[in-house]
Amino acid sequence: MSDGTADHGDAVPERAAPEGWPVPLRGVTESVVTTLGPNDRWNVAALGLHAPETDADGEPAGPVTARTYGRTRTWRNFAERGGGVVQFTVDPRTFVDAALTVREVDEAVLPSADAWVEVRAEEVAAETEGDTTIRTWELTPVESEILSERVPTVNRGFGAVVDATVAASRLDVPRFDAAELLDRLRYFADVVERCGGPAEREAFARIDEATGWRERSDEP
Repeated sequence: MSDGTADHGDAVPERAAPEGWPVPLRGVTESVVTTLGPNDRWNVAALGLHAPETDADGEPAGPVTARTYGRTRTWRNFAERGGGVVQFTVDPRTFVDAALTVREVDEAVLPSADAWVEVRAEEVAAETEGDTTIRTWELTPVESEILSERVPTVNRGFGAVVDATVAASRLDVPRFDAAELLDRLRYFADVVERCGGPAEREAFARIDEATGWRERSDEP
């Protein structure tokens, strides 16, 4: 039984942040990116950041990369503007709006951002799957800022919201099985209802509104 005193002697050390980035990255780190469109407003979208490889000492070695799928606004703005502003947030509503709706704002940095980094984006690879062109972008940090530091807590509802946005975004993509995706959304909805807080439940309600998945699955 714990006496309230933590012993971190066997803890896994936190990875160092890649040079110029405000936070460490692991695996595919979920973020939100704003990119300047032709109307001089900032488009908000979800963006998965692929952490760089590490050297023999475990230090980041190589660039951070991200992928765009098809002819999205992020792809267009990366290509035409050469970059954007990557942001880190734990607000599930921000993720839902970024992943499933068309949202444009006047300022590059969102109110819910805990940290941001302006990046230059250079296309370094492209491949085609079916009718979709997948482009890989190398992201080079220009300027960054940490706006808020907090003690991280675990909420299964938050993870379910993020995974649900992925499933919901694939509902009308031919190469994905719609029935399987609807099963996953039902599961994620149950997790949010049981384990999420008010923010997670509000975020999932936005998924319902944006996609109408419950009507497609006859889910009350």
